[in-house]
Amino acid sequence: MHLVLDTHVVPLLTPKQRLSDYLCGIFLQLPSRKSVKVAIKRGAIYVDGKKGHTGDWVCPEQVVELIDLDDAPTKVLKLPMDVIYEDDAIAVVFKPAGIPVSGNQFRTIENALLHNITLSTKVDALKKPRAVHRLDAPTSGLLLIAKTKQARMHLGAQFEAKTIQKKYQAIVIGQPPAQGRFDTAINHKAALSHFECLQTVDSLKSGQLSLLNLYPKTGRTHQLRIHLSQAGFPILGDKLYGIQGLILKHKGLFLIAVALDFEHPITGERQAIKLPTPYKYTALLNREQRRYDAYDFE
Repeated sequence: MHLVLDTHVVPLLTPKQRLSDYLCGIFLQLPSRKSVKVAIKRGAIYVDGKKGHTGDWVCPEQVVELIDLDDAPTKVLKLPMDVIYEDDAIAVVFKPAGIPVSGNQFRTIENALLHNITLSTKVDALKKPRAVHRLDAPTSGLLLIAKTKQARMHLGAQFEAKTIQKKYQAIVIGQPPAQGRFDTAINHKAALSHFECLQTVDSLKSGQLSLLNLYPKTGRTHQLRIHLSQAGFPILGDKLYGIQGLILKHKGLFLIAVALDFEHPITGERQAIKLPTPYKYTALLNREQRRYDAYDFE
């Protein structure tokens, strides 16, 4: 038996509506249409004791329950991670490259969280802390974690409203302009990324390599990787969107999340968490320029 988080009885004289439409605003834990659809898809909504479906019609006097799917026991992945920040409601961890945030497999970041952070002592503590956003498996960097139900809901609403600011850094092939934006749609959905070029070096193999700051304003899958590849500046090490023959083998993807700016879900204060440019990035750029300068072109 799952834990019931909240229960709602459909009032008499309620007009005929689909379940996904009716539930918007019913449960405090589901503040948006998207969160309602996700909950239904995950099987967290029960109607009269049976799992609800998006297209179900709602009828008066039906009992709708929101189920806690996070109360099931889980195996803990003993994967050490750097904890950048932690309090009783949230945490920020450094996600290593090469591991997905979540999924059906055991080796995920979420399964490693209890090996690295402590459970909240608050009454609405999650039994399993959860990431509130995603990073691609090959991408490293800052990952925001909710440890309570209130934090998860509040941070989810911030992502929905696009008030959380994220900053990435990448090494790309070529020399982009000093600054600019990409706004090409991805999978027929609006997508916007801003960038600024910090440094460009010469490279014997790649021609030129550049270090960029990247600011995604929307959250499409692989957004930064796709935008940069389409613009002719693929991220170094990108096996999916890179240039054949110019993919650095065994070095990983040179894309990292280096900054998060958000409102703390409990205190309401702005939190700005930042990382410096990785040594791996600056060392590679310096090494490529030295090799280019030392090469005898005659």
